[in-house]
Amino acid sequence: MASIRELHEQLIKKERSAVEITQEALDRIQALEPKLHSFLHVTAQQALEQARAVDTKIAAGEEIGLLAGIPIGIKDNMCTKGIPTTCASRILENFVPPYESTVTQKLADGGAVMVGKTNLDEFAMGGSTENSAYHITANPWDLSRVPGGSSGGSAAAVAAEECVVSLGSDTGGSIRQPASFCGVVGIKPTYGLVSRYGLVAFASSLDQIGPFGRTVEDVAILLSAIAGYDPKDSTSLKVEIPDYAASLKPDLKARRKLRIGIIKETFGEGLDSGVEQAVTKAIDQLQSLGAEIHIISCPNFRYGVPSYYIIAPSEASANLARYDGVKYGYRAPDAKNLLSMYTRTRASGFGAEVKRRIMIGTYALSAGYYDAYYLKAQKVRTLIKQDFERAFDRVDVLACPTVPTTAFKTGEKNTDPLSMYLLDLMTIPANLAGLPGISVPCGFDNNNLPIGLQLMGKVLREDQLLQVAYAYEQSTTWHLRQPQL
Repeated sequence: MASIRELHEQLIKKERSAVEITQEALDRIQALEPKLHSFLHVTAQQALEQARAVDTKIAAGEEIGLLAGIPIGIKDNMCTKGIPTTCASRILENFVPPYESTVTQKLADGGAVMVGKTNLDEFAMGGSTENSAYHITANPWDLSRVPGGSSGGSAAAVAAEECVVSLGSDTGGSIRQPASFCGVVGIKPTYGLVSRYGLVAFASSLDQIGPFGRTVEDVAILLSAIAGYDPKDSTSLKVEIPDYAASLKPDLKARRKLRIGIIKETFGEGLDSGVEQAVTKAIDQLQSLGAEIHIISCPNFRYGVPSYYIIAPSEASANLARYDGVKYGYRAPDAKNLLSMYTRTRASGFGAEVKRRIMIGTYALSAGYYDAYYLKAQKVRTLIKQDFERAFDRVDVLACPTVPTTAFKTGEKNTDPLSMYLLDLMTIPANLAGLPGISVPCGFDNNNLPIGLQLMGKVLREDQLLQVAYAYEQSTTWHLRQPQL
């Protein structure tokens, strides 16, 4: 499937219709879904209606935006009016939102075509998409392996060309990690740049919506479309949104050399040798493009995982208290009283990973433990932010591997949740500090599995981050490789 810009040119020149492009995506979904399971709901009828509306505008001589007629997948934790939003959980199995999330409304207003809602780890809790209550998504590069998570369905759908771009959400790496595992580009924007209105909350101080694409330019176009101030979101930032794609250049030469910092704590023990080699070569390539390379120390990064797994479950414990069988969602049928209804509903409606995190969070927030756990984790969060501040006094962008390994086998880590949590080691710090981070393909291991390079930037410097990623991408061919399905 072509890029957003290529498809846009085909549409305005009337070489292809939006209906043809959409039908091609729907046909591919139908062909691949029996083995991939990227989607929870395919919205074929609505997609074709949206595509016909775009074709009508073109026929009438009206101008269309870059995203008009472009097939897009939406992670199934973003509310879509009249279309099920399940969060891959049994407790929301029959939930159909009465309102639209801000991001999906913006896309609809721009003429984008939603082809379906993608699979995820239940309530976005997990790193493999194995925690979905409905089915496990496969990695398009090796069907026996996971696509990453929690936005695994969105990443796999883009990698398999079931849609051109997609949206995911990132709480501790849930866009960047699956982007790395599936060999696509994924960006977590600055906290507050994209509205969270209509995003089903996991950890409110960490969650952020962001795009997936096969190229940096596609991601930049989609980010420009969804970013911006939203009065419905109290954490939304009131800032000007640039055209992120307009300023992309194929090199890093400028009046002042771009300084890239290599986080030394992300290399060494626990890092797969193939990942280390690929990322090291990528850093050398950035230097050859005109960047100045510095070794940077962020000593508190090692505490990111333990602090995150106190803060995120604590916020999840509070956010998921609303699923009690009273107002909406699943209700246990055999309850004899109110307390029994609460306990039976939550026991049968939530999966094992969600229950685990609710219990951790409830314990950390309980009387006598709040200061020892939650408060201390928030203090560590501040130290990590200070590490970033010191680093950005010296450099413009930070670089490291996205994930310490490539995609693992389905079921390999099911009995060891701690080893799964440790895969978030390099992505969590950006969420704790509210900074933007992007993963871009930088190689393949001996098993032909993709490897991602992570770049992290200053607050609201997505433009700079995308520029570095674009310059690297255009100097390599990794993004041109496609899985054989």
